[in-house]
Amino acid sequence: MMELVLFQAAAALYTAGTVLGFIYLWNRGERWSRWMYYLLAVGVAFHLASSGLRLAAFWAIPENRFFVPINSFFGALSAMTLAITGTFIVVEGRHRLGILGAFVLPWAWLAAAGTAFRGYSMGGTEIHGLAPALQSYWMNIHPLVIMVSYAIFGNAFGVGLALLIQERQLRSKRPQELCYRLPSIEELDNLNYRLIAVAFPILTVGIIMGGIWAHEAWGRFWGWDAKETWSLITALIYAVFLHMRLVAGWRGRKAVYTSMCGFACVLFTFIGVNFISQLHGYLSAR
Repeated sequence: MMELVLFQAAAALYTAGTVLGFIYLWNRGERWSRWMYYLLAVGVAFHLASSGLRLAAFWAIPENRFFVPINSFFGALSAMTLAITGTFIVVEGRHRLGILGAFVLPWAWLAAAGTAFRGYSMGGTEIHGLAPALQSYWMNIHPLVIMVSYAIFGNAFGVGLALLIQERQLRSKRPQELCYRLPSIEELDNLNYRLIAVAFPILTVGIIMGGIWAHEAWGRFWGWDAKETWSLITALIYAVFLHMRLVAGWRGRKAVYTSMCGFACVLFTFIGVNFISQLHGYLSAR
């Protein structure tokens, strides 16, 4: 199946890009950063081609026509892999901080590995018809908006992790060479804030879209489903981060720890809740 071959090629390129990210972390040769960027860009191209073939097969089922195939665990993980990697490429291209690849790309690699192994072992590559409640134009908007916000939060988590390591190095009496390779605390802190400042309104819009969709499908805006509840908790934590940053001047470790709590909720909302939520879970869409 060409779709599978293209995705495996993309996963291999993501893996190679992640490895180069770690090499660049310890060996600041600019060629490693350039090759990492090129491999990731080609990987995204292969991934998009694979997704296009899957979309064509998905649309072959009449009730799926013109909808995005992310109603399964496989489709959701695949979209998340693409979103995380695409976001990193944009950030790296804009800020030239390829060294952050070692902190961000492992998330994309884990998502790709989960797509390849967990998704396929669960029959995730099989094409199913959409449930009636999912046959809405919101299916093409709401999940994708949420995933974009999650991907940006994932990049922010990687930046925050780099900040904590850099801060620890600077506090050490004998800082390692890594200290001189990482960006400054201020640069990392500002980038972490900017990423979250972009992702938070996107998440908020996604939640509002979900409420409108729920009202159209079931006649109510909010049902306190597990994923609805945890998405709200996630948004509140990031709202606290932004509020305390702007009002109380939170920076450094305190701000990063708060944002990391938010990302832990992102992971639980995206993966963990699927095992307890019937409405939003992917397990029934294997």
